[in-house]
Amino acid sequence: MTRQDATTLTGLRPLALWTGVLMISVLPTGLSAQENGYPHADEPIGTVEEMYGGKLLPDEAVSTFRNIDRLFPVRTIEAGGEVHSLPNAPQDLESLTFVSGEKTYDLYDFLALDNITALLVLKDGKIAYETYQRGNTPETRWMSMSIAKSITSTLAAIAIEDGRLDGLDAQVTEYVPSLKGSAYDGVSVRDVLMMASGVAWNETYTDPASDRRALLKAQISQEPGSLMEVMAALPRAAEPGMRNNYSTGETQVLAEVVRGAVGKPLADYLSEKIWKPYGMEADANWWLDSPDGAEIGGSGISATLRDYGRFGLFILDEGRIDGQSVLPEGWVREAAGPSELADGKPLDYGYMWWTGWTEASKADGAFAAVGIQGQNIYINPAKNVVIVTFGAQPKPVGKEPIDPMVFFDAVSAALK
Repeated sequence: MTRQDATTLTGLRPLALWTGVLMISVLPTGLSAQENGYPHADEPIGTVEEMYGGKLLPDEAVSTFRNIDRLFPVRTIEAGGEVHSLPNAPQDLESLTFVSGEKTYDLYDFLALDNITALLVLKDGKIAYETYQRGNTPETRWMSMSIAKSITSTLAAIAIEDGRLDGLDAQVTEYVPSLKGSAYDGVSVRDVLMMASGVAWNETYTDPASDRRALLKAQISQEPGSLMEVMAALPRAAEPGMRNNYSTGETQVLAEVVRGAVGKPLADYLSEKIWKPYGMEADANWWLDSPDGAEIGGSGISATLRDYGRFGLFILDEGRIDGQSVLPEGWVREAAGPSELADGKPLDYGYMWWTGWTEASKADGAFAAVGIQGQNIYINPAKNVVIVTFGAQPKPVGKEPIDPMVFFDAVSAALK
């Protein structure tokens, strides 16, 4: 699969008929989004079919992407305590130019052509540039898409450091009993993190018969355990650790592993280990597979631009909070990739993080959490830079006229 094909999208109208099921989603506190004062609460939103089919009008796409907590039940990722400061230290990016393909572009071209609705650039932990477009504000919670995968993998790392998850060689079925007797027998946590379990999977978003759509249908059913039923029914296609195959289902398996290891919901664990102690500014939300159920490991987090930026800083700083890392030693470098399959074959992928794919990003050891339709957290350890984008591209994949990594490289090089 290409990088552009390797992310996830889900969604549904809050009052929509889908396969005969009427769904109404509310916030777990019992308060409506309007009562919580969310500025976008009254906007109309689209359906899952329109999102997958690329048939949302531009304004409707934007309003849908910033209201994903109206699509499914969610659990709150609570913030609290002292907010991690992001001082302003503006830098001039308006004169920036760069070449992507055979064409020269600037900042304005990237924002317009790649349909970017918010952009945050952090240099040395300070805000070098920030803009909100299409009605977004600093209070806007935006969909993560597959950025959630990188967050789920980070929670797995914390569970290992906590001693609750027995390392990368631990067997998946030790923590997810419902997968015993399935193709996940003999699959390790490392295999799942590398999306190399050997379990067959078709990630094609636009194909109603794909495994990805089957997983989505299970999510829409809101039946507890239905997602693991989908995963348990899959056949084996290769030996564990031998073949990388991008799979949103793999991240759902990892989410179940973490939940089984720590004995609590992922949103609560994320709040306890990162969101509160690192000083996130606002509560976030995470989709559930059923009311008060399990989090969707591969998507469904909605958070503010600056809090995604703070998560990038947390990773850039090796997971340190108050001077002490909550991650295993060396985890970030290993998780960022590249990695190797069991037969020694190199893999330009880490533990649910994407390695940089341009020469400049490779030279800097840059890596990224990437979600379809323009969601990115880019991390450049050599230049101490984090860049976050919100996007509302018209199709799930293939609609980025400008390679975002080229833009990120150019910004990183231009910052003083």
